[in-house]
Order: sequence, then C-alpha cells, then structure tokens
Amino acid sequence: MTAEKTAIPSTLPLAGMVVIEFGHSVAAPYAGQILGDLGAEVIKVEKPEGDDARNWGPPFVDGAAATFQSLNRNKQSVVCSLRDPAQRERLIELIVERADVVLQNLRPGQADALGLGAEALLARKPSLVYCNLGAFGAKGPLASHPGYDPLMQAFGGIMSVVGEEGWPSVRVGPSIIDIGTAMWGAIGIVSALLRCKTTGVGGVVDVSLFETATAWMTMHSAQYLASNEMPRKVGSGQVGIAPYRAFRTADGELVVAAGNDKLFRGFCNVLGHPEWTSDPRFIGNPDRVRNIAALNEAIEGVMQTQGNAHWSALLDQAGVPCAPVQNVQQMLAHEQTRALGMLQPVPGASIPMIGLPISFDGERPQPRSASPALGADTDRLMDSEKVDG
Repeated sequence: MTAEKTAIPSTLPLAGMVVIEFGHSVAAPYAGQILGDLGAEVIKVEKPEGDDARNWGPPFVDGAAATFQSLNRNKQSVVCSLRDPAQRERLIELIVERADVVLQNLRPGQADALGLGAEALLARKPSLVYCNLGAFGAKGPLASHPGYDPLMQAFGGIMSVVGEEGWPSVRVGPSIIDIGTAMWGAIGIVSALLRCKTTGVGGVVDVSLFETATAWMTMHSAQYLASNEMPRKVGSGQVGIAPYRAFRTADGELVVAAGNDKLFRGFCNVLGHPEWTSDPRFIGNPDRVRNIAALNEAIEGVMQTQGNAHWSALLDQAGVPCAPVQNVQQMLAHEQTRALGMLQPVPGASIPMIGLPISFDGERPQPRSASPALGADTDRLMDSEKVDG
C-alpha cells in the first residue's frame, strides 16, 4: 500500500524541519509521530524486516497491526541495513544533507557502534539535534540494560500503587511509560530546536523510560519522603484526598471528586445525608482520609440504589465533579469527543485515528498520510545521486 499524502501546511510550527527516526516499538515512533503531526517531515528508518510493531496483532488493518498504524502516520519509510557500510553511509549522507533532528531508541550502545551516535553525527553536522530515547538513562549501573514499558512500570514503583490493597500488582493499561517518554523527547527536541535557532548549535537530548517512570511517581515520592510511610494501593482513589474515587452504582461505576469541604457538603446533600458533614470522622479532609473505609462504605451503600444517569444529573446540578467509567466505545462515541474532533480521518487509512491533543488558534493539526508501507520511500530518498544533490 502506498499511503496518500497531502502537503504539509506552512502554518504548522515544525513545517520545514526534517526528522530522521531510528524508531521501533512505541516510544521513538510516537515521538516521531508527534513531530510529524506538528509539521515536520519524518523519515522512518527500518530494518529490512520492518519495525517489530508492524506485526503486533491481531488486529491488523491496511497491511499492518493496528498498534503500528496508530504510531506512525505522517511519515515516510526507508529500509536500510545498518550493518551494510554502503547503505549506512548513504543514510549518513542523507542526515548531513537534510536532517534537523535525529531520534533513536536502538539497543543501548548500538547507534554509537554503527557510527550513528550523537558524537559522530554532531561532528559532521553541529547544528543537528540528536535525541536518545533510552531505557534506564544515559549513565548509572543499568545504563546498558534494555527496557520496556511493563518493566519500567514495575521498576519505577508504579505497579506498587496500582490496583486494590491485598491483590497482586497490576500494570496501567495504556503504555504510559513509552508514550510519556515520547512526549518528553518531543519537548526536549522542540526546546533544543528553539535554542539552535538563536545559537546555530544543536546538541543532545536524553530521555528514558526509567526517568519517565520516576516522574510519574512525583506525588507518591513526596508523600513517602514527608511521612516515611509506604504509599498504598487505593484502587480508583487518590492518596490524601477523600472522597475521590469510583463508586458502584445500580448500573455501573461513577467517579466522584469531592476534593474539598464545600464539594463534600454538596455531595452529602445529594446523597440525602447532610449529617455526615458534622460527623467527627468526616468533618475535614484529613478526618475523611483517616476514616476512608467507613466513608466509602457509607457512600457506596447509597449510590448503589440508583444508576449513573440519576447521580450524574444531581451531582452536576450541585456542582460536584463526577464522571462515569466509560469503555473505549463509549469514549469514542461521546459527543464531547466528537465536538473536539479528537477522532480524525487519515488519508489512505481504513480507520480514523486519535489526533494530536493540541490545537493552534483553535485548529487541531490534521493527519496528512497514513503509516507508510515498509520501504515505500527507500528509492526516492536513499538514491545516492539524490542524496548528494
């Protein structure tokens, strides 16, 4: 399949920038997709058999796994055997001739060993912004170890606070480590490009899965350091705030975020129990946190008598924040999702995709092309005469 392509609008903030992505799996490809959505020309370099994520299915759509399709729109694909000196040199020529950015998440040390690391490429093109998306970071005893999202959710402490107390640890469903690292990578790249615009000098951006995992644990870490108490699993709740969790109703679950005394009073009035606000166990947030088991039991006993729609209407009227627990189908179909235009048609693709969660002057960047077929742009971009100009 050859993806349909539309021109890059000159109004996009990264229009005119060229990015070379040595990306596989999730983190680097998602970072590349962010930059592509922002207007950069992104050239994805793949091994002859392609990015492993092409086969991460079923389900498959348009010749590759749905997962791959969700991470690689607005790109071109070049096949290059990095261990072939001639192919590698043509790739380096392409980088020196055209690239503003290189981003990579190859195995630790592999880029340097192949002459594609930051030091080698910056020596040939000092204005280049080079981003390493690593596993455990650029230094330390684990710097050479590989890593993946579930490993970092475990090692970074996230899994220790996810789930219900007394039950085995569980992973957060979305790949928050991979996608979070991609976001930090994109932020770092854009920042370095801004600096380069004034200094003419590029540089190295380092982000990693482990550093992202530790950043997600910011609040839990502070709570532990302040109290010397180990953070607990609190299910759908939040340490230090009550009531602030999902409660079962007659037909589903409803998250209620009554995070201060005023909201708690409104919540109690809706439930028909204004007396709870004067109960010594529940008067202030610290009291409610200390007596959270009794509070949750009392709330859920009432909420299970009616369904989500009933409680949502009353809580909305009272100004108490709440939201039903939706599945993916419900989220995609919701009028708010549609109003924001989050689900976008992609030229050349059979299914729409979730768009970039940023708008500029009220307009969300539109996808220009579906994920590329493996090697679709190799001949055009890697021809030695064209690279040499």
